[in-house]
Amino acid sequence: MLYGSVCSGIEAASVAWHDLGWRPAWFSEIEPFPSAVLAHRFPDVPNLGDMTQIHKTEAFKDAAIELLVGGTPCQSFSVAGLRAGLEDARGNLALAYVGLAARKRPRWLIWENVPGVLSSSAGRDFGAIISALAKLGYSLAWRVLDAQYFGVPQRRRRVFLVGSLRSRTAASTVLFEPESLRRHPAEIKDTRHQIAACLTTGVGKRNNPREDTLIPDVAHTLTCARGIQAPDTVTYVPGWPADKASTLNAAFGSKLGLEDQHIRGGAPLFVPDASSLGLRRLTPRECERLQGFPDDWTLIPYRGRTAGDQARYKACGNSMAVPVMRWIGKRIQMLETGELQDAC
Repeated sequence: MLYGSVCSGIEAASVAWHDLGWRPAWFSEIEPFPSAVLAHRFPDVPNLGDMTQIHKTEAFKDAAIELLVGGTPCQSFSVAGLRAGLEDARGNLALAYVGLAARKRPRWLIWENVPGVLSSSAGRDFGAIISALAKLGYSLAWRVLDAQYFGVPQRRRRVFLVGSLRSRTAASTVLFEPESLRRHPAEIKDTRHQIAACLTTGVGKRNNPREDTLIPDVAHTLTCARGIQAPDTVTYVPGWPADKASTLNAAFGSKLGLEDQHIRGGAPLFVPDASSLGLRRLTPRECERLQGFPDDWTLIPYRGRTAGDQARYKACGNSMAVPVMRWIGKRIQMLETGELQDAC
């Protein structure tokens, strides 16, 4: 499947969909460091720049894409911001995304944003977006998905909107499994242990609540001491949410002190350090892992030197979670190949 990506960032979508055999036709990113990551990791894919202007480029006109993906800026919709919604220039990029969909008419759409978009302007902003896409003939479905249930130890809730020209139920078939819609789900018997492990990111409690044994392949991310293998046991700070980090964000690389970050609830920035029994800052590599990227995905040559931590932190915080995008991509692929039956 050939797709176009706007507000591409460091391309969670392309990392997620590589194994599906999907190919990007072009990217659209204006921030300098993410653009450098794209140029380094995808040297053969053009970055068309400003998404409000890409319709003028030959690369955009020439490529008949089958899917348009984008996570337009969320700050105007976030409950932590001023919530200017579509009146904010950043929020208005959501309508620019709709405009690109109108020009290219791809078979599939995937759009991502913060849950606050659902209540921005009392729901009118999101209503305007879905109304505009519906007028283009897209069947639509949206769902809030949390990355912690897709294999990464990060609490990251995001709205994913899927649109399709395939059928009136294709989008909902992708986002909603029949099992999750049953009023009387099947009784869980001997699978209880596996489910509990998933929900706790594999951290098994001992009798002593301050000493946990970690399952390395699941919970290793939060205890990786700057690339060195973590010890078998870690003594946690009392009351610290040890199993998952809270949401990474664009302000992740801020220079506030430890006390300020801790008071403001900056759980992603600091984790228990087994060597000092105190707190330490997460490394950029750990932030990449929290989003599901390969190690050192953002460790690139940048402006004559190796990329600095601040740029890498911000890029990771602004990205989508790779495993969630992979799940959505697989669901679309299964529907296209007949492995998943359309509910229509």
